[in-house]
Amino acid sequence: MVGMASKGKPSPRSAVSPLSDARVAELAKQHRLVDPMHDFPTGAGHKAKLDEINAQNPKATKRLLTGVDVVFRASCKTRAWGLEQVPEDGPFITAASHVTMFDVFVPMASLFHMGRRPRYMAKAEMAKWPVIGKWFQLVGMQPVQRHSGKAKQIEETSIDILTSGRPLTVWPEGTVTRDPKKWVMSIKEGVGFIALESSCRLGRQVPLFPAVTWGAASINHWWPWPRKNVVMCYDHQLDYADLLTDMDSWGDEPPVEAVNELTWRVLKRMNTVLAAIRGEQFPAEGYWDYRSMSRKPWPEIGGPFPAE
Repeated sequence: MVGMASKGKPSPRSAVSPLSDARVAELAKQHRLVDPMHDFPTGAGHKAKLDEINAQNPKATKRLLTGVDVVFRASCKTRAWGLEQVPEDGPFITAASHVTMFDVFVPMASLFHMGRRPRYMAKAEMAKWPVIGKWFQLVGMQPVQRHSGKAKQIEETSIDILTSGRPLTVWPEGTVTRDPKKWVMSIKEGVGFIALESSCRLGRQVPLFPAVTWGAASINHWWPWPRKNVVMCYDHQLDYADLLTDMDSWGDEPPVEAVNELTWRVLKRMNTVLAAIRGEQFPAEGYWDYRSMSRKPWPEIGGPFPAE
């Protein structure tokens, strides 16, 4: 059960302090915070991609979105900044943090309210969940068979989504973070590969946006009241044009060094943004490595990424 712990040991959830009203007030002084659980939260000037909306189960999507809005308004106070950067047209990648299962809905609902309909990569098990699994499939879930040995097939599907002009959302950690301090842990190289290869095929840099959410880790999902603060930053586009300068000579796929470099950039930027939301310093010892379940120092630029 969520929020429970074995006798004598603190619950991992209870060890996470809620995002305070004072911290949210500080963020509001630095950024324009909006409620992302409404249509066009940044203003009416943003245009919806109507053909994209109509192509993705519009009635079912609207019902699901309404349900998500109701749940979030009842259980937390959600705020976001940076959503004005969401492109009105064309493909883009959103690399979202994954602190809890609850907060994966924040970037999803936010992009829907901004008039876009991304496909999103999610573990295949979610498609089998009672009731909600069917909804996930209706609104654009792209099932990922984890540990299936089909990484290339998954990457190819993601690239096809982008080269067709659709946006794509990924949770590059692959699962809920295992970092005891709830920072973004080591991420999969797939996000770097997909961004570089899709850019190569389209002949231009595909926009890549980190989306980092904080606050949901302190919510008791059985009794969420009083409502907690949840804040998301939809960060500015991560520039990787320098890694594309020689893409015409890549051959069958992007160089491993370029994939590694972009993957590290995504991980570092996500934790930089998370530190800005939390108002805390990232651990000096380094990032949390999922493979070894330990904290490791950052490597030199272009260094190899931890193996699966």
